[in-house]
Amino acid sequence: MKKFFLTTATALIFAGHLAAQNYQKTPNGIQSTINSAKVEVLFFNEATVQVLKSPAGHNFEKKSLSVVAEPQKVKFSVSERSGDLHLKSASLEVVVNLQSGQLAFYGKNGDLLLSEKSAAAFTGFDDAGVKTFSVEQSFALEKDEAIYGLGQHQNGKMSQRYMNYQKMVQGNVEDVVPFFQSVKGYGVFWDNYSPTTFTGNDAGISFLSEVGDCVDYYFMYGGNADGVIAQMRSLTGQAPMFPLWTFGYWQSKERYKSQNEIVDVVRKYRELGVPLDGIIQDWQYWGNNYLWNAMEFLSPEYNRPQQMIDNIHNLNAHFTISIWSSFGPHTKPYRDLEKGNMLYDIITWPQSGVETWPPNRDYPSGVRVYDAYNPAARDIYWNYASKGLFALGVDGWWMDSTEPDHLDFKPEDFDTKTALGSFRKVRNAYPLMSVGGVYEHQRAESSDKRVFILTRSAFAGQQRYGANTWSGDIQGTWQDLKNQIPAGLNFSLSGIPYWNSDIGGFFLAHYPKRLNDPEYRELYARWIQFGAFCPMMRSHGADAPREIWQFGKAGEPVFDAIAKYIRLRYRLLPYIYSNSWEVTAAQSSMMRALVMDFPQDKNVWDIHSEYMFGKSLLVSPVTEKSAKMKQVYLPAGADWYDFWTNEKLSGGQNVNKETPLDVMPLYVRAGAIVPCGHDVQFATEKSWDNLEIHIYAGANGQFTLYEDEFDNYNYEKGAFSTIHFAWNEKAKTLTIGARKGRFKGMLETRKFNIALVGEGEKTVSYNGKEVKIKF
Repeated sequence: MKKFFLTTATALIFAGHLAAQNYQKTPNGIQSTINSAKVEVLFFNEATVQVLKSPAGHNFEKKSLSVVAEPQKVKFSVSERSGDLHLKSASLEVVVNLQSGQLAFYGKNGDLLLSEKSAAAFTGFDDAGVKTFSVEQSFALEKDEAIYGLGQHQNGKMSQRYMNYQKMVQGNVEDVVPFFQSVKGYGVFWDNYSPTTFTGNDAGISFLSEVGDCVDYYFMYGGNADGVIAQMRSLTGQAPMFPLWTFGYWQSKERYKSQNEIVDVVRKYRELGVPLDGIIQDWQYWGNNYLWNAMEFLSPEYNRPQQMIDNIHNLNAHFTISIWSSFGPHTKPYRDLEKGNMLYDIITWPQSGVETWPPNRDYPSGVRVYDAYNPAARDIYWNYASKGLFALGVDGWWMDSTEPDHLDFKPEDFDTKTALGSFRKVRNAYPLMSVGGVYEHQRAESSDKRVFILTRSAFAGQQRYGANTWSGDIQGTWQDLKNQIPAGLNFSLSGIPYWNSDIGGFFLAHYPKRLNDPEYRELYARWIQFGAFCPMMRSHGADAPREIWQFGKAGEPVFDAIAKYIRLRYRLLPYIYSNSWEVTAAQSSMMRALVMDFPQDKNVWDIHSEYMFGKSLLVSPVTEKSAKMKQVYLPAGADWYDFWTNEKLSGGQNVNKETPLDVMPLYVRAGAIVPCGHDVQFATEKSWDNLEIHIYAGANGQFTLYEDEFDNYNYEKGAFSTIHFAWNEKAKTLTIGARKGRFKGMLETRKFNIALVGEGEKTVSYNGKEVKIKF
């Protein structure tokens, strides 16, 4: 008879065949002691349960950093049969084996969804003097079961089933989110913040975290990918709306070196007639490295920052600025944080106070990372960001190095004390805390301007903080472009909807001739096509400037290809912004792996080269150099239209699409209703009167057009409107429903130009009442 025991390796493992000593029904679940281990099952709602396992007698207190929901009152039953406890709600059945402590999860129809493969394992661990455990739990998966998520990884893989990630820690190009979802319609969130190993094989998967007082995970059933994400966000927070302008085109580089230069960039876009909404100031506007992240314009090249920002605003563009998780020793924030012992003694970027490459270590920078887990430190951080930057009219934050950068790593660095214990214990939640600090403080200070944060790292729950994550300092290569597609899709499948990559790649080490290399110019044109169909469209990088005029002039192939997709992006803003409302109001996702919309088509389960942008547009980026043609798989279960030619095609087949430099394969699902706006120079230049409403016949379809004041948080108070469009295929009729809601500046009357693709057009007047248009 096996018992809870301590091996010579100090491994505490509970497994065996002792019956439960007892179990107790709690308001939301049960508690039981099985083989000297405590097992708790707690319903958060009828489709989500929390599972806690810990050695009996080990007392601890844990407050989740990711989960913000409180358990709802759930009606459930408990019964004991054949040595098992059965907990049943309207959506789930959880079975606890009273001999082993292992759990299994079933749908309401009795189908097995997931089971634990073995008992939880606890191994004694000394965490900077605190006696605790390493914790592990394995799960059995079906033979062909595909799973997705786990954050962002740069391996080019779509399904994460057979991945092995050792001691995952936040990095420059790797984002750790210990959450996965299955093609079977369930998800698991492993609520642990320490370095975590994920292992996948034929039998299943496992999580092993270096530090944990308990095994703590959430099982959720959503029926499909959208449903799982909805459950995850109900636990960890909903995604707020971004302002409309953030969905326009962004220009950035490493780095603009004066206020005159950055204003001139905006001015030149306006002169060229190429749309632009966002411009970003990268590092060193503060001066030298000893003044790192001073959150003030201390460089003499930025001696009139208010005038600079006003000039940008007067050109109808928006200004975003780089802020970091670390401070130089000569800065005011550093001095305040040091007084409170709120700075870490780990090596971070920049390593040298000398601004040459490679870093001259004879002159250490003294830059230190701040303790974002400490609310007093977050207060200090915002105090300086607000006084030095936000007060000038800064529109958005580029929060760089939110992993944070951890260089010259030593194992004892993890013993560093934070406000929540050792750095090791909470390591992967650093971006959640640092980004959350800025969001919460700006929301408390003003509701006139929506928070927009661009950040390099993320953890579960970060969607609630108005943040878009970019994929880090990747290389500018064809392989890196290819890898960004599944990286972004899995990140989205982790429940966090806003993501982008540096268009063109950050580093250009593979192209020593930089922009003079024709292959790189081709790569950039292809990357901007992909970027036009990501939640954020931002050109950025080092080694060479990326403004459109660096690639030629109007009438030349690369320039024209770039301009074409920037302009297409703006034409699609009504579609994109309405989809962003679906993200906020209906827990949807903008960048969608094909498995999200076509789970019954097994051919799409592991496709990593194409995806849906919203629920209507299929995007297939060109990721091979000199490609004249690309094979595209059109999922079964729908018919499709070639976006460029309007040719109608059947789903469930591969098609070959010719791909000259200015053509990326793009298809529209039959039944789609796609609103298109005007040719504009910035997102709010023209009202949304006379929108084109494109109907792609072949199936019933619907779309909801969402409008509000495009910035501020009045939408949270109900200041917005929706107009529902429905296409009836059999009757060949479009119904424009009665408008719901209103807001300041709303169009009371307007025209819609209705285009039944390939068949005809009609213009209708609309005053907010239902209209039917027969074709």
